[in-house]
Amino acid sequence: MENPHDRSDRFELIAACDGDVLTKLANEVLADDPPLSVLQEPTPQLVMQRVVEPVEKRPFNLGEVVVTPAEVELDEDRGFAMVPGKNERAALSGAIVDAAVAGGHRLADDITTRLRGVAENQQTERERAWAESTHTAVEFETMEDDL
Repeated sequence: MENPHDRSDRFELIAACDGDVLTKLANEVLADDPPLSVLQEPTPQLVMQRVVEPVEKRPFNLGEVVVTPAEVELDEDRGFAMVPGKNERAALSGAIVDAAVAGGHRLADDITTRLRGVAENQQTERERAWAESTHTAVEFETMEDDL
């Protein structure tokens, strides 16, 4: 399971979090009126999605996807977020949330608890979807092993 205190894991949790939840968390952090500077305005852009080909395990570029990154400085702590799609509010809110956790804001524990909840909900949903799809699995035989 992802650890919200680990920055890489936190990036994934923020990207997967609902935009309204991120906005609520960011507004709670900003209620204390901390100094905030936007270092990178949230602007949608295209990035290449890279995946690993399953047979030969070689990476290849699947295609371009739209993401919205943002970066802030909150009370001298930097925060960054990149969310899927065109969602400026979620990206800016995510960056504020990241900075709050990184800087040990008084709400950091509450934020990490909520982000853990996001991870648990995602895992539950993955398990449910997997359970639904297992009966449709198709097994293929390959000739590669016979050569």
